[in-house]
Amino acid sequence: MAAIHVHEFMSLDGVISEPRWTMEYGFDPGMGEAIGAVVERSKGILLGRTTYQMFEPAWSTRTVEEDPGAPFFNETRKYVVSGTLTPEAATWNNSQVIGPYDADTIRKLKGEVDGDLYVSGSGTLVRAMLADGLVDGLHLFVFPVTLGEGPHLFEDGDPGGKYALGTSESYPNGVLYLNYLPQA
Repeated sequence: MAAIHVHEFMSLDGVISEPRWTMEYGFDPGMGEAIGAVVERSKGILLGRTTYQMFEPAWSTRTVEEDPGAPFFNETRKYVVSGTLTPEAATWNNSQVIGPYDADTIRKLKGEVDGDLYVSGSGTLVRAMLADGLVDGLHLFVFPVTLGEGPHLFEDGDPGGKYALGTSESYPNGVLYLNYLPQA
């Protein structure tokens, strides 16, 4: 059965908005290694509509020479959770719209994919999957900045949960990598 691993860039105050604010910190090679370890075992990408529509133009024309992650994003099967995106509009290579969020559909997908499922961004989808106990690992890159407002990974009213720290690492740019595993 596939495990779902979520990767998020977040501020110290928990904001996970579109991460343009991360650019001033640069991308430490160690961050790429940590993300690479997650994607290396992933056989599918699970995205919400908004993130899919941001990623498609950013990644679909990128080559391995421009970014070593390009083959993963362009060749791997992408499962898009959306009640509004039509299959015809999902034109990025290997994309499949699986419909609006439904926990049973995600559970079924976990049983069908031979390898893990990688999620990046997709805050609404991630919050729903966390509430339904479908996330198997959180891979958080916490940047040394507060943004004051924006969407948070955990919002008021979300069900609580316990997590165990799997691994952690700090980088010269001030970013912390925290890998958390949900506890029953």
